[in-house]
Amino acid sequence: MSDAIVLCYHAISERWPAALATTPRQLRQQVWHLLRANYRGATFSDIAFGAPAARAVAITFDDAYRSVIDLALPILAEAGFPATVFAPSAFIGRTEPVAWPGIDQWRETEYADELTPMSWDDLAALTRVGWEIGSHTRSHRNLTELNAQQLDEELSGSRADIEERLARPCTSLAYPYGYRDTRVIQAARRAGYTAAARTTRGRILPPSSALDWPRIMITRRDDKRRFHIKTSPAFRRVRASAAWAVIDRRRRRRRAAHPTVES
Repeated sequence: MSDAIVLCYHAISERWPAALATTPRQLRQQVWHLLRANYRGATFSDIAFGAPAARAVAITFDDAYRSVIDLALPILAEAGFPATVFAPSAFIGRTEPVAWPGIDQWRETEYADELTPMSWDDLAALTRVGWEIGSHTRSHRNLTELNAQQLDEELSGSRADIEERLARPCTSLAYPYGYRDTRVIQAARRAGYTAAARTTRGRILPPSSALDWPRIMITRRDDKRRFHIKTSPAFRRVRASAAWAVIDRRRRRRRAAHPTVES
């Protein structure tokens, strides 16, 4: 197994209790743990194409929340790490909270402002300090449910939006919700992407191509112990094994039968 790892974050927040909102303290602890473990920062595309010669970690952020530039950027700058933001281009620059299935329940709460996206100027500022801006499609739809025309609008359209607004190539993609199949991967290739990221909470299979790259999901539940385990080479080897698939099926059945059981 490669020493390189790709991590998937979303928002950074002290107060938002959503699973996708990591606290600044957690992020700082996690970044410095990686430094002590001799990892060096890279962008997602760097890792997807095998550029790093030594241990490398790509920290990626889906959805382009404003909190990434406000809170994550200073922490990563301290460590000398770049990162990658996957932006849903139709929402960038809006002043109202973003909304799609999975987060829209927060729009009518006191945490609605946590859903504020970055502006195009924010994304441009990140590129100037070495960050990569990739696509998260145009409107964060489940790509496996779309027809050919809709797929092209989401994939080619987002890539065109980003390239026009940032005046630089956009060749990386993160599949919304991590959902992809052979048809979606082929559509991503036709749209001009050369690297694409998926997420997984179960067995982590090696990438079948640069357009099907696995990421480790990091959530608010990942305290110091869980993060160390998740990112350890030994545990990643276990999660890539056939035995883990059996363990994961049993865990899912247990959670379905006993929803209060933590895993």
